[in-house]
Amino acid sequence: MGKLIISEHITIDGFVAGPNGEMDWISLDNTLFEFVGKLTNNADTALYGRKTFEMMDAYWPVAGNKSNASKHDKEHSEWYLKVNKYVLSKSMQGSDRDKTHFITGDLTTVKKIKEKSANSVLVFGSPSAVHYLFSQDLVDEMYLFVNPVLMGNGISLFKGIDQKTKYTLASTITFDSCRVVCLHYTK
Repeated sequence: MGKLIISEHITIDGFVAGPNGEMDWISLDNTLFEFVGKLTNNADTALYGRKTFEMMDAYWPVAGNKSNASKHDKEHSEWYLKVNKYVLSKSMQGSDRDKTHFITGDLTTVKKIKEKSANSVLVFGSPSAVHYLFSQDLVDEMYLFVNPVLMGNGISLFKGIDQKTKYTLASTITFDSCRVVCLHYTK
């Protein structure tokens, strides 16, 4: 059975996006891209919320084919095209296509996705989906990429959590050139 792993950029005060979904505060560098590449290489399944899926699907299928594509664009595009993708969405029901499946927020379906995964199920972004996954106690690991930013308000990663769940800090990685610290937690 695969583990469900969330990978999130987050501010010091716990936000994953600004009040209007802004993500212009996220810091990235090639070292961080390489690290995320290792996460994706270990995942055979991706789980998204609708908004994040629409953003990803508009970019990644062709990103690696562009003449100016970076190493990260080529590698992530290749991964995106080969993995099974599940999208939590009520509005996109019946839109399934090769390697992309749309599901409602059904606990049994998400559990079955984890059971079918030989490696891991990786969740990028998708705060609404992550809120649901936390509420159902389905998150096995977290990679929180803490950016040195205080926002004061926005979309919280931990909105609506009403149960105590303990995680253990497994590792800390510092990406000096972009000043991001990755906190890896396991359940």
